[in-house]
Amino acid sequence: EIILYSFGYLEARDMARKLVQTYRLCSEQLSSQDHYDYGMRAVIAVLRAAGNLKRKFVDEAEDVLMLRALTDVNLPKFLDQDVPLFRGILSDLFPGVKLPEIDYDNLNDALRNASAKAKLQPLDTFFEKIIQLYEMIIVRHGLMLVGESYGMKSSCISVLADALGELNDKGLNGEQKVKYYCLNPKSITMGQLYGAEDPVSKEWADGILAVTFRNAARDTSPDRKWVVFDGPVDAI
Repeated sequence: EIILYSFGYLEARDMARKLVQTYRLCSEQLSSQDHYDYGMRAVIAVLRAAGNLKRKFVDEAEDVLMLRALTDVNLPKFLDQDVPLFRGILSDLFPGVKLPEIDYDNLNDALRNASAKAKLQPLDTFFEKIIQLYEMIIVRHGLMLVGESYGMKSSCISVLADALGELNDKGLNGEQKVKYYCLNPKSITMGQLYGAEDPVSKEWADGILAVTFRNAARDTSPDRKWVVFDGPVDAI
């Protein structure tokens, strides 16, 4: 409630109650999955999204902004069978609230160009997942793309990066180019990935991730920097 007030929400108490109630009902009614999270991390992500929306759409109704934040942050991670249940929970808590369409025309055009350049089919489901990924990147520092092999995960990242670069070249949407560092964590040992101490000299040697992260942090350009672990989830 206090965070919402700090973002300029006048109906912060009602919005906070609806946010808490949403996650309570989700934990009770939706299926149990390892990647479902209804704790403080998820709450903070929704609050951050709500704050971004409030700054962007100052005159929009606050229940519309909160509904948009809840949808954008949570919908991408739910399985197909849980999506109707989630939409039902939101329709009960926000009766009669309709979400306006977001203008992604420039981004969609750039995605089509990037897909054609990569010789990929411009499927609607492909673009839908890319836009969900884009919305997640805005409100989270780190995220995971989880799915079966050949499920378009790596392509989503590369096509989105190319599309954002194209928008930057054209001066559209205030976007920045993307520098992304891709590595396969399964192809090297834990010591090579994170760093290790030499058993003889006791000197610490940085791993590939530490060096990559430091290089990205030293880069003072306004470009987005993505460090991508492209490999199996059990590689940690």
